[in-house]
Amino acid sequence: MQQRQIKPKLKLIPLGGLGEIGKNMMVLEYGEDIIVIDSGLMFPEEDMMGIDLVIPDITYLLERKEKIRGIVITHAHEDHIGALPYVLPQLNAPIYCTRLAKGLISVKLKEGKALNKAKINEIEYGKSITLGCFKVEFYPVCHSIPDTAGLIIDTPIGTIVHTGDFKLDYTPVYGEPTNLSRLAHAGSKGVLMLLSDSTHAERTGYTPSERVIGEALDLIISRAKGRVIVATFASLISRVQQVIDAASNHGRKVFVFGRSMSDNVKMALEMGYLKAPPGVLGRADELRHTPSEKVVIMATGSQGEPTSALVRIANHAHRQVSIASGDTVIVSASPIPGNEALVNRTIDSLFKQGAEVFYHGLSQVHVHGHASQEELKLMLNLVRPKFFVPIHGEFRHLTLHSRLALDAGVEEQDIFRLEDGDVLEITPKSGKVTGRVPSGHVYVDGLSVGDVGGVVLRNRRMLSRDGIVVVIVAVNQQTGKPVSHPDIVTRGFVDTVECKDIIEGGKDLVAKTVNNIAKNDNDVASADSRVRDELNRYFFEKTKRRPMILPVVVKI
Repeated sequence: MQQRQIKPKLKLIPLGGLGEIGKNMMVLEYGEDIIVIDSGLMFPEEDMMGIDLVIPDITYLLERKEKIRGIVITHAHEDHIGALPYVLPQLNAPIYCTRLAKGLISVKLKEGKALNKAKINEIEYGKSITLGCFKVEFYPVCHSIPDTAGLIIDTPIGTIVHTGDFKLDYTPVYGEPTNLSRLAHAGSKGVLMLLSDSTHAERTGYTPSERVIGEALDLIISRAKGRVIVATFASLISRVQQVIDAASNHGRKVFVFGRSMSDNVKMALEMGYLKAPPGVLGRADELRHTPSEKVVIMATGSQGEPTSALVRIANHAHRQVSIASGDTVIVSASPIPGNEALVNRTIDSLFKQGAEVFYHGLSQVHVHGHASQEELKLMLNLVRPKFFVPIHGEFRHLTLHSRLALDAGVEEQDIFRLEDGDVLEITPKSGKVTGRVPSGHVYVDGLSVGDVGGVVLRNRRMLSRDGIVVVIVAVNQQTGKPVSHPDIVTRGFVDTVECKDIIEGGKDLVAKTVNNIAKNDNDVASADSRVRDELNRYFFEKTKRRPMILPVVVKI
């Protein structure tokens, strides 16, 4: 009797973006085929000392490289493309994206010296591509960057709709509104699973249109007496266009600062996504000769990034721009969770220097690019999926979005709140989380990718909190006894002048400890740990602090 062949199940594996804001990466796997949706980064949290960026752990993909049919990009924000320079050389997979995303990805890969290895394929809305057993169609959605796409994915067991980042803006600054008719058509044919953006599932009502920002920027620039400095994301091309339009309306020149923003503006002008009247865009060397009331400066730094143009301006560290009384600063972005302290510190510094600062919460100089609750409900009712997976958000966002799906008629057992690394296996009738794969954070520290782990970060936190103590003791190689009094060098622990008695007591304790070791068992090899333990107890008793202690035993 012939055995019935067991059909493979569709696997959905988030490697980033669920339970956090940023580093979005979703894996779809069926049989011998894998597609990857997005490859983003996350900005480091404050306790990630010295870390520049955080990217997804792609161990699972590296073990299955031969199965990967392509990386599909929904749009060109950092949290969706920022990891490409780091993961692409390892995966060597083709990229599929819209036209603007192709341009911005090319700029990013060129910076990371990975452009030569990339195969970037431009896909038009409404066109489908076949990647193994998957057929992927790009449809237009409205977001805070042009050429954003949602995905309709035909799989061997049914259709999946992936919204990407979206909102329902009927008057976008650039491009098409979200294609609701295409979604309704997909819903009428039957959708197996909906993956939907949860970033603003907490917000009631509807997200305002980008048009209101243009009006607010125009009003602020019209009333400004001196220079206007506008900080936003380097990839927010539609916001750059709004600033150019407002500056042109009021006879001002626009000067762009920040390498990533300059590169993106240049690329967007060449591709036709930005339009600037003759003479509106100025060169950096023209700034000093242009009257203040005729200047608008566009800069990076809306998230308080330490090396960005706005932060260097706020810290008196920019070569060409410093804040003067009468300047107006517009921070046209809201802080990404975890960046609030950095952003607030920058705003405080600008206020201290006499600038008038407009920021989210004080003035409507930014609207979000994500759907609020009523738009999320409309998406659910249009698509009418059997299974629902909320994506892109912290766990509270995923939970609240799940409740909206329940209200929209999705059965509770068919709603899956996943976390990074979960393996969800789907059949046409049921779904179940069957295991976990490696996920979590990979840290980028300078040129180092993945070499910095939890132990290193813990040591950095210890150093930042309690400092370091280096103990140097020379011992006789034969007897193990000290040949001179130990020396102690500290950094970031205590003032060695004011706390001289504590340091001297520490030296005496080290000498006594090493003498005892030599007297009892002559085991010089144990001196390091014994000295560390004794000094730890001593310093905590005297200061209630635990510095990092590094004993250096020199045998003579």
